[in-house]
Amino acid sequence: MNLEQQVGQAFSADGVLARHNPGFQPRQAQTDMALAVAQTIDTGGALVAEAGTGVGKTFSYLVPSLLSGLTVLVSTATKTLQDQLYGRDLPGLIKAFGLPVRLALLKGRGSYLCLHRMHNAHHEGLLPDATAVRTLQRVVHWAQATTTGDLAEMPDLDERSPVIPLVTSTRDNCLGTPCPQHRTCHVNRARREAMAADLVVVNHHLFFADMAVRESGVAELLPSVRVAIFDEAHQLNEIGVQFLGAHLSTSQLLDLCRDLLATGLQQARGLADWATAVGAVDRSTRNLRLAAGHRANGKLRWTGSAPEGVEPVPWDAALQALSGALGTAGEVLDTVSELGPDFVRLRERVQMCATRVEQFRRPCAPGCVRWAETGMALRLTESPLDIAGAMTKVWQGTTDPETATTAPGPAAWVFTSATLGDDAQLRWFTEPCGLGHARIARFGSPFNYAEQAALYVPKAMAKPSDAAHPVQVAQLTASAARQLDGRTMVLTTTLRALRQIGALLREDFHAHGGPEVLVQGEMPKRRLIERFRAAALPGATGCVMVASASFWEGVDLPGEALQLVVIDKLPFPPPGDPLVEARTQRLEAEGRSPFNDYFVPEAAVMLKQGAGRLIRTLSDAGVLVVCDPRLATMGYGRRLVAALPPMRRLANGQELDEALNALRTASTTGSCWS
Repeated sequence: MNLEQQVGQAFSADGVLARHNPGFQPRQAQTDMALAVAQTIDTGGALVAEAGTGVGKTFSYLVPSLLSGLTVLVSTATKTLQDQLYGRDLPGLIKAFGLPVRLALLKGRGSYLCLHRMHNAHHEGLLPDATAVRTLQRVVHWAQATTTGDLAEMPDLDERSPVIPLVTSTRDNCLGTPCPQHRTCHVNRARREAMAADLVVVNHHLFFADMAVRESGVAELLPSVRVAIFDEAHQLNEIGVQFLGAHLSTSQLLDLCRDLLATGLQQARGLADWATAVGAVDRSTRNLRLAAGHRANGKLRWTGSAPEGVEPVPWDAALQALSGALGTAGEVLDTVSELGPDFVRLRERVQMCATRVEQFRRPCAPGCVRWAETGMALRLTESPLDIAGAMTKVWQGTTDPETATTAPGPAAWVFTSATLGDDAQLRWFTEPCGLGHARIARFGSPFNYAEQAALYVPKAMAKPSDAAHPVQVAQLTASAARQLDGRTMVLTTTLRALRQIGALLREDFHAHGGPEVLVQGEMPKRRLIERFRAAALPGATGCVMVASASFWEGVDLPGEALQLVVIDKLPFPPPGDPLVEARTQRLEAEGRSPFNDYFVPEAAVMLKQGAGRLIRTLSDAGVLVVCDPRLATMGYGRRLVAALPPMRRLANGQELDEALNALRTASTTGSCWS
């Protein structure tokens, strides 16, 4: 049998999947997608596959990949999905099919324990408090048993812990081959296993970080891979833009100063005037921050010689002084570089920062946009507008910059997500990713949204620009959440709205009684989700979660845990953002409509992602409320509604109340919701 025949049989009613999973039921969309992936593997080229929620796209690309017998790279946007694939989905499929496949998991170095830095942190005793001391002790104890060094093995380790930077390495502070723990390094072990594996699971951040600095091992791996699959591909462009740009921050420079002074005094005291050399870099860094002025957190356009509102002469003088101070520090390091690998690495860091400073003194590169972010630290960024140029080179093969030779990359490329655009050609995704040549396929969700979900747009709601808008959103949410005893998620488009609506809900529930309010940022994301799930258990206090940013996607709350999703307003890109402005100007120069070709598609994809939190299984039911009357009154609203799943529409507040009461009754009695 050829690959397509093997795949078709695997997904049949009496196939391998059905025999090894009693709950498996053939789904036409899942089988069709799997066959499309198999055909792409057989013939080569690129497939862009949008697969609605519930299709089962994970198995649709894993099964043909495994059955092909080729070397495969799978990349995800989140570590959560990465761990799920490696720890659950792939081992189960390999066992079911009886395949001799070697798996490997490869993450960025920040995900792995650095034995050298852990040893130093344990003996230096410079931790900020007793909690950090106890956390480090747990890490040291765990280090004696772990074989992977992956910090994800410690689920009770808070991702915000100050201990994590002390026990992991970065590209800046890794000592490389001279490190005393090089032979037992968990990062190196993971890379060796990846090179020897038949299927490797990575993430988009690692993929693009390697494109930028060729440091993670993916560049060496890619030429040997024949099939490359990108799940959660809707994030590919924004993640790529982040990594392919140039960055320099005052916090990065001050970290360099701290490491330079500590290492100099510990290993070469008296051999150089460390205080003077480091002091010059420190002062120049702080003067650069002062040159940007005292401003609130935000992004400053940078189209001329200095960011908007910043005096060009003192700005350039501050950059020049910083360049000179870094040059002096580099000369000092040159005199002691033979004393140890720490000084060699510090010299490389100083040179990298100096190169960045000189880059930001020159005009912005063509096809890029530049800005400065202000706050406690100052961050300078020069970014490409999209990843099309960089990725076109990858599709054509990988080039070694040292030998200038090109190695053939994967023959088959698959890009998939539940949301990749709102038009038949999925141009929202394919254009910025340089995939105009790709085959396009769309596979609809098996969920019956007309019966399982309802959409309500309150037409009398204040305009999103009105000060009364967040108050009215909170009032509607409070009333609805009381009817459901929680089971509600509010998704906001800004952090300001997040704080306002969260505070208003707490004030309302405190005064009149109601569910507990969980607000993103007040505890780790994992704990928020665990608490929210627990609130749906019998006898538990209900919860309302108010969230933004990462909660719009990748949050899976099936069953009755979540029955109401409230979106505060249409998620258009912020028009004042420098990257958004630059993309707008490019479209205008091409004679295109930025609103129709950029703003509306962006909002459609984001809105669909948010709505996707509601219905996760064939038996789920719920209501989506979009508190933006423009969805019902503006012409583009029809386009945005068409991008959503085909939910039934609720005409007014009375129908909303009836739908919520039906949901509560169904939850209480176990009956069906309609």
